[in-house]
Amino acid sequence: MTQELLTKHILLCEDDESLGMLLREYLQAKGYDADLYPDGEVGLKAFLHGDYDMCILDVMMPKMDGFTLAQEIRQNNPDMPIIFLTAKNLKEDIFEGFKLGADDYITKPFSMEELVLRMEAIMRRVGGKPQKEVAVYHIGRFRFDTKRQLLTIGDKQTKLTTKESELLTLLCSHANDVLARELALKTIWIDDNYFNARSMDVYITKLRKHLKDDPDIQINNVHGKGYRLLATMQEED
Repeated sequence: MTQELLTKHILLCEDDESLGMLLREYLQAKGYDADLYPDGEVGLKAFLHGDYDMCILDVMMPKMDGFTLAQEIRQNNPDMPIIFLTAKNLKEDIFEGFKLGADDYITKPFSMEELVLRMEAIMRRVGGKPQKEVAVYHIGRFRFDTKRQLLTIGDKQTKLTTKESELLTLLCSHANDVLARELALKTIWIDDNYFNARSMDVYITKLRKHLKDDPDIQINNVHGKGYRLLATMQEED
């Protein structure tokens, strides 16, 4: 993690004491400076007197809910990045969050690793530093051209479908680390419902077949978390 990320100051508002403390400890372990508040009123006071880089707000809180708090924050700082955390999964609640200018919306239960990945993506975006696009990945003995969606080994070329290419690109960007299942679903399929999850499993199987000519490459299931692409990797911009 870069030094820039180590200095980020996070306002965390969560009325579930156990979850709030777990989140704060996890964020601190990842190098963030996180302040935890149990309701929207004290969270707003802290925001007005503090210097924060991002707000993570539970929607259902006593005294002042997350949506109202977000409105107050936006009046004081229209550019403040905001992520909503909620047990609600209704489309109208999600739409309400985004109408208020939320940068992201995560439903409980969620992976804390996914939360940090989403935070980092938002930090890159608002910081004016676009995520690096890799033109070509060398995956073991394969050459993967992300623009042309071509997978090449020796004289054999395979033209990938758009979703195959998007999924392989995401796996490559997390190579030798866990790609969170929820992150892949929401990035490529937009929604992490059952049918999309089954569709992604099919595409994982297809990618394994495409990569089978190099036995040193593996795409492993990580139980309860996601997938891990194991391979020697090189990048070309």
